[in-house]
Amino acid sequence: MLKAESLLAQTKGQLRRFDLRARKGLGQHFLIDEGVLKLLASSAELTASDVVIEVGPGLGVLSRELASRAGWLVTIELDNRLVIILKKNLAHFLNVTVINGDVLKIDPAALLQREQAGLSMVTGGPLHYKVVANLPYYITSAVLRHFLEASLRPRVMVVMVQKEVAQAIVAGPGRMSLLSISVQFYAKPEVIDYVPARCFYPPPEVDSALLKVVSYPGPAVAVDRDSFFRMVRAGFTASRKQICNSLAHGLGLPKDEVLSWLVRVGIAPQRRAETLALEEWAELWRVFAQAGGGE
Repeated sequence: MLKAESLLAQTKGQLRRFDLRARKGLGQHFLIDEGVLKLLASSAELTASDVVIEVGPGLGVLSRELASRAGWLVTIELDNRLVIILKKNLAHFLNVTVINGDVLKIDPAALLQREQAGLSMVTGGPLHYKVVANLPYYITSAVLRHFLEASLRPRVMVVMVQKEVAQAIVAGPGRMSLLSISVQFYAKPEVIDYVPARCFYPPPEVDSALLKVVSYPGPAVAVDRDSFFRMVRAGFTASRKQICNSLAHGLGLPKDEVLSWLVRVGIAPQRRAETLALEEWAELWRVFAQAGGGE
């Protein structure tokens, strides 16, 4: 079994061999800890009937682990230079597709439909998939939103993200944010473990966290998504202000009208947006929608 030092040597060796450097602009930090690598792969609970989409596979260290556990692996890598190495490193796997592209411009349903011939032999039924990735920090929120809002959502996402971002995503009332609501609207997130910066090459300036996100069959609350999030975004336009003032300002409505909504649902107007639970937002939205805000 490879140790962290040998993974580090392997990573440095491949970068040197191909005259490459980690691209800071793309948030490239390669995982070099064997234990964390195994935990990342095992947390997805992969079987031979699973289809996995991996975002930002880099040199393919995690890809090899995933390909050996899953029925089919689709990797999406933006850096065309790394794609060349990736294809060489994964050439002996017959269940891997390597795509050079921007994940945010790829529709998961369309992607898997193109792979239908190979996938049908794996899934034996309707298309479903999991996402496993060591995500570049700068696109974490965008990638989560991209998959959770897709027409075909992943059953599970296991992703490496910045520690503070993971803590924000799993936060409860009192520390809620637009990000935590955006994820918890679709899924149940939990932190599997925290990962120190030394487990990556080059080491990032902050520690990371292994985050598992399990999708619900449908949204956690029965609302119209677009108008619901329009209201929630308005509530967080000035999150440190009282919720009554934030909503009135964010929605461009008279304070008295917003105050009447809060009274109807039993939410104290002096509370702040970060203290509201998801169901409280849903109750508030129902009044908002009745007042014509859901159109």
